[in-house]
Amino acid sequence: MQGKKLWRYSGMTALLLIAFGAMLWWHANRQPGLRYQTETVSRGAVTRTVTATGTVNPKLTIIVGAAVSGIIQALYCDYNTVVKVGQICAKIDPRAYQAIVDQDTAKLAVDHASLAKDEAKLRYSAITNQRDQMLLKQSSISAEAADAAQAAFEVDKAQVLLDKAQIQADQAALAAAQVDLDYTNIVSPVNGVVVSRNVTVGQTVASSFQTPTLFLIATDLTKMQVDTNVAEGDIGAIRDGQRVSFTVLAFPERVFHGVVAQVRQSPQTVQNVVTYDVIVDVDNQDLALKPGMTASVQIITSERQDVIRVPDQALQYAPTGAPGRSGARLWVLRAGKPEPEPVTTGLDDDVYTEILSGAVKPGDEVIIGDQKGAIQP
Repeated sequence: MQGKKLWRYSGMTALLLIAFGAMLWWHANRQPGLRYQTETVSRGAVTRTVTATGTVNPKLTIIVGAAVSGIIQALYCDYNTVVKVGQICAKIDPRAYQAIVDQDTAKLAVDHASLAKDEAKLRYSAITNQRDQMLLKQSSISAEAADAAQAAFEVDKAQVLLDKAQIQADQAALAAAQVDLDYTNIVSPVNGVVVSRNVTVGQTVASSFQTPTLFLIATDLTKMQVDTNVAEGDIGAIRDGQRVSFTVLAFPERVFHGVVAQVRQSPQTVQNVVTYDVIVDVDNQDLALKPGMTASVQIITSERQDVIRVPDQALQYAPTGAPGRSGARLWVLRAGKPEPEPVTTGLDDDVYTEILSGAVKPGDEVIIGDQKGAIQP
């Protein structure tokens, strides 16, 4: 009797297990959509970009140097000083150059005095020569005496010409000395902001072989540029006028915008890697961007707005055992079952692909993988 009860309980347990397993199987097959990972077909933008890195720089930076040698006597500009054209930023000790100007000025005064003396002598010899020529016609003096008077006149005339030439030479020397004296005032050639100062009071600067750099002046920090290097594989897609977005480390959450201003033709080769310089114009009205900042740049090379798009993964998926076919195909989940849909694709930005034609519409669920997350090629 007890054995029959034990058998009855065992049979009931087995039936319960079978029923539970059947329920699980029925439930799994009742919701086949859980077997797939899906994404929704959407409408939006597809944007293809080229990624590069670059450096933020002023559009124009002027190097201010010293044209003459000497000791820096005074500084009037420092970092961030706003300067105007002709404003004095530094002064070299002018005493040696002032002495040369004074010497040349005195020499020029001597030249003018010599000219005045020789012009007076020329006037006297001209009168003498004229008189002797008249006396010669009257046979009152010898020909030798008349010739001597003529020669003296010619010599005096040549001396006056020499004096005038000397004055011109000494005027030029004085002008050059004055230029050197003026160069002791280091002035800004442009309106701008001092971004670098490389000199201190008391420092000796020598311009004998190479002009020393004293200041760097940026003309306008509200108009900046990003100097980028684009790989040779991407440079063919870059054109003037393309829109650019970029970020800098100082403002990681902020996206700055610019425009491609120039694609330079000269290649840059570093360790057999060829790149090309691309210049991006940037508006910097709030002065957030500083010279030298590193920029992570995205150049928009192609863009489609308000198009039907699907994730790239959807075009890579195919169920196990599905027959192959040429051309693009999506697997759309309809009534819990995957259905193949051939499509024509357009622009691809490595995240989304534009759908030009095919029986898919925004809101459809396209399969990108199975339940385990594996994407089948």
